[in-house]
Amino acid sequence: MSSSSGEFEPESKRLCTRICPQNSSHERAEVSVIMPVYNACDWLNECLGSILQQDFQGSLELSVYDDASTDNSRELIESWRERFKERGVSMMISGHNSTSPRGVGFAKNQAVFQSSGRYLCFQDADDVMMPQRVRLQHEAATLNTTAIVGCKVCRIPEGSTERYTRWINSLTPEQLLTQVYTSHGPTVVMPTWFCSRDLFQKVGPFNEGGKGIPEDLLFFYESLRHGGGVVRVDEYLLVYRYHENAATHSVLEDTIWSLRVNFLQERVLNQWESFTIWNAGKQGRKLYRSLSPANQKKVKAFCDVDENKIKKVFYTYEESKERPKPKISVLHFKNASPPFIVCVKLDMTHGVLEENLMSLQLKEGIHYYHFN
Repeated sequence: MSSSSGEFEPESKRLCTRICPQNSSHERAEVSVIMPVYNACDWLNECLGSILQQDFQGSLELSVYDDASTDNSRELIESWRERFKERGVSMMISGHNSTSPRGVGFAKNQAVFQSSGRYLCFQDADDVMMPQRVRLQHEAATLNTTAIVGCKVCRIPEGSTERYTRWINSLTPEQLLTQVYTSHGPTVVMPTWFCSRDLFQKVGPFNEGGKGIPEDLLFFYESLRHGGGVVRVDEYLLVYRYHENAATHSVLEDTIWSLRVNFLQERVLNQWESFTIWNAGKQGRKLYRSLSPANQKKVKAFCDVDENKIKKVFYTYEESKERPKPKISVLHFKNASPPFIVCVKLDMTHGVLEENLMSLQLKEGIHYYHFN
């Protein structure tokens, strides 16, 4: 898997050939729970207990890969082996003991490669499954074999990442596809992912670039490129933990920004003849400067509600090497024409942005896309 610009290539494409399980020593499971682990001993007992409490009636296995933990994570997981065996849930536990972790993408790939399930249920070691998670997502995945299936989440500690959590849980089925360009990332959050092994084999493996690489976003975009769907089970099936050591904090904003801009251009802007950027402020101008020269020429105007910005009449792209320098009109949104790329943060205007969009009778995914 690679981005459209050719960046972030996995260390070995040959790993794709290992996605189908080679281990014939036990019968193939229906669902494999895929769990990368790194220094997770504080949460593992609760996480493992929740896996054992699943009400799924099919065959289930747990595949764990320990990414050079320096605590007692692997020993703790081993201590659960008998309990899993008693419930008829097989366990595969492996890992490495090098001086440094190889990263979440690498650990997920290894856990997938050693597993056998027809379906893959991704589980972070610091999160907790609700008892019906595997059953309900398996039901959805069997009906949507080419889709990534997510679910609603309960965030702990309560109140952390409030806007993000509300976004995860409130997207409509259509918005799961139209809002893939926003700064929030995948419209179904990675710790809730459930998919067929066939889909993973078609799209994967995860990028193994290590710390600072958004392997989930890269996989998500690649799945969409392959025509994959996005489905959410509208039940709260995961307790999603927020803490300062989470791997997501290591990804730089500039990395995410570049990937989002490239994907927006690939999927939307390259097909449009012209468009308006909704926001004449900092974020709108940043988007304009990040576009390819060809797409910069398609920007017919900026639009805004701020009279001070509108009074300036034009935005001049001072960094341009063109002569004369490009000047783009700044209009009130009522005087601008679609399609729009909306560079105003969602859920930050007390509903004013949404009212303005509705007043123009615009349809998301046709007349506008959210970017911020």
